[in-house]
Order: sequence, then structure tokens, then C-alpha cells
Amino acid sequence: MTVFRHRFDSTVLREYDIRGIVGKTLKPEDAFAIGRCFGSVVVREGGTRVAVGYDGRLHSPELEAQLVAGLRACGLEVIRIGLCATPMLYFAAYDQEADGAAMVTGSHNPPDYNGFKMMIGKKPFYGSAIQAIGRMAAEGDVVPEKAGTDRAVDIAGRYADRVLKDWDGGERKLKVVWDPGNGSAGPIVKALAARLPGMHFVINGDVDGTFPNHHPDPTVAKNLEQLIAEVKREKADLGIAFDGDGDRIGVVDDEGHILFGDQLLIVLARDVLKARPGATIIADVKASQVLFDEVAKAGGQPLMWKTGHSLIKAKMAETGSPLAGEMSGHIFFADKWYGFDDAPYSAVRLLGIVARMAEPLSKVRAALPQVINTPELRFNCEEARKFEVVREVKERLAAEGAKVQDVDGVRVLTEDGWWLLRASNTQAVLVARCEASSEAGLERLKAQLVKQLVASGLEAPDFSGENAGH
Repeated sequence: MTVFRHRFDSTVLREYDIRGIVGKTLKPEDAFAIGRCFGSVVVREGGTRVAVGYDGRLHSPELEAQLVAGLRACGLEVIRIGLCATPMLYFAAYDQEADGAAMVTGSHNPPDYNGFKMMIGKKPFYGSAIQAIGRMAAEGDVVPEKAGTDRAVDIAGRYADRVLKDWDGGERKLKVVWDPGNGSAGPIVKALAARLPGMHFVINGDVDGTFPNHHPDPTVAKNLEQLIAEVKREKADLGIAFDGDGDRIGVVDDEGHILFGDQLLIVLARDVLKARPGATIIADVKASQVLFDEVAKAGGQPLMWKTGHSLIKAKMAETGSPLAGEMSGHIFFADKWYGFDDAPYSAVRLLGIVARMAEPLSKVRAALPQVINTPELRFNCEEARKFEVVREVKERLAAEGAKVQDVDGVRVLTEDGWWLLRASNTQAVLVARCEASSEAGLERLKAQLVKQLVASGLEAPDFSGENAGH
């Protein structure tokens, strides 16, 4: 019997997932160890079956094979979904009645990164549970070795059928441009586009782990330039982009303007609230105040929550919320769907809404209250110091009698608007954002933020030129 012991690089076990640079901080033997430890958790909770998928990165197949070997060594049956978008794996966990699921994916990170997202039962596997994997590996705290099995299952057709079951568009035939960004959502996006009414154009639909056309992160405006150009050229009704593993969405309207995550959530929430008046709609702490106001105006109960897809999913389950979203483009439907973040499904629901609209999406966007804000501002802060800085700022604000929401970091409300400072859970950085109704107000908010950073001994970042209409 082989004695199992393993040590991970200290940087790879994150709050929401496991992630590292392949060949440097993340290696095939790490994938085996994750399978061995995560598989032991599943077995100890009475499970017998785990679903596994992988994204389009060049090293994902090798990592998937080692992950499967580790799971099999726990005596588990492994359902191998193959190359897929992350939400397809989540769907497979339900469809195949799995007791856990693990996705090999580097998400929206550069091509040399990869990692693992997991769920236990039907719940996200994150936080202390991920940290426990490191302890289990170091101590060899795993179930006795036992021969398991694996088999391949093609889930794509069943997933597409289930997604399209919730198509609810009207008579209007849309013209849509899709951009999977050469990520692993490409094949399923092509399949869905072929079956939806209207005219559909898919760009960058072939899976290519080198991401030759642009980086697969739809929250960065530069990565949407090609999509915007195609929307304008085709005179399309909208364009839809995905991140590298298809769990985050980006949207461009008929005029080529970007709908940010909170603006998209407003459009989706208004529709959901027609059928579910009074429902709780959750958004992360980085979202615009406009979102929370518009949800309330539409008859919903807005709830501000912590940033992080695992944290949002857990809060949805706790509150019974039918819809949630993050500025990062994670959209979670529990209305007719399963509550996990699923960009292809969210896209189909959005298309249904737009197809029932009498006006173009650009008019809906333009009619939203106009505010001025900064994009998400990220600046380096030592890992050991970042949470301490936020605590110091919070204490000073309390002494000043400031109005503060502290659900995740500090979100400070003033007559001008609000500013946010929080510590990233995944990197050695602080994250800031400001929003005001005027340029002058925004400058005052940025000055308050800088003052607090300087008071904690940090060099004030340069916020010049960091304003955007929203």
C-alpha cells in the first residue's frame, strides 16, 4: 500500500478555488493529490460518484487525467464529461446524480495558469474546505486506497436541451453575435446558436488554449473590441461574450455599448420579478447603487453581499433568492435553473427578454439613471497587511461617524455617492471603487479614499483617468 503525502505550493489554495502557474506552482502531481484528498472528503460524506470536466487550456487534459487517477484511488466512480464549459459540469452533477464535481480550469487567467473548481453534493466547495485539502495532503489524511472506475459521458446534448427548455422569446427574431473567446464554451455556444430562432454569428468559437484573438475576460473593455466591431458591422441586436470556461458573461448592446454586470442584472431582475414579486435579488458589494434602487423599484428585495461566486451561491441557498449577480459577470439563476453561475443559460434568458422587448436594448440601458464611477481599481498590498488595512480604515471611519456598510470591506456612503475598499480573497491586493452623480463628487470620493490609504501608510494609487459613465 502506497503511503500518500503531498505538499502544495503555498499560493495555490485560494478562497474560491485552486489556481496556479503550470510547471511552476501547479504540477500534475498536485492534480493527483487534489483528487486523492477531495475524493476522500466525498467518500467520508457517503458519496460514491464524482463528475469531472476540463477547459480548453493546453495542459488541462493532463491535469484531468491525474485528477481522475486520484479520485479513482479513493474507490470512486468518475463520470468524465470531457472538454466543457464549467456550468456544463455543474449541470452534470445534477443530471448524473453525482456526489461531487471537479472542473479543471484556469478560468479567465493567462494561458500558463490552470486550476480546479469543485462542488460537494450540490454546494460550492470553498474557503476552509479548500484549506483543509492542504492539511489532508501534508498529513496523508486520506481514505485507504481502493480501485475505482471511470467512464466517459457526453452531456452536451442533454445540457443544450435543458437550457433551451427555458427559452421564452417573443415574435421578434434577433440578430446576435456570440464570442466565446476561444474558450471551452465554444462548442456549446455553437450548438445553442444553431437551435435558437433568429440570425446568429459565432466568432472565436474554436477552442484554442493559447487564446490567439484576445484574452478571455469579458469584464475588460479591450477584450470586447472585436465583438463590438462585429455587432456594428452586422447591425446586430446585441453581442454576448464569455470568459475562458463559460461561467461569466459580457454583453454589448445594439449600439456597441457595454452593459456592465450590474446593468445586466437590472434587465434580468425586472423580468424575474414580474413572475416573482417581492423576491430577494442579490448583488455583490461592488455593484452600483443604481442596481439596488432599481430592484427595489421593480418590487424586489435588494441584498448586498460579499464578492465571490461561492459566497453568493451559498447566500442564495440561504435566502431562497431566484437571481443573483456579480460585477465580474457571474450570473446565478435559481429561477427555473439550479442556482449556479451559468453564462450560456443566462445568455438564453437574456435573449428571451430582448426578443419580447418593443425597444432595442440600447434604449433600456440609456434609460437607467446615469452615474459616474471608476472601474474596479486594484493595487498591491502585502498579504499579511491587506485585511489589517481594511480594519484600520473601518475603525477611523467609525470614529468620524461615517455611514458605512461593512458586509465585505467598507462601503462608505456620502452625499456624493459611495466608495469601497475591500481586500481581495485571491490576491495580495486591495480593491477599490467609487461612484458619484457628478465628476466633482467623484473626485471628492477618490480624495477620501486616498486619505484613508495614506493614513494606513500606503502609497496612494494614481486614480487619474479612471472615470467611466455607467
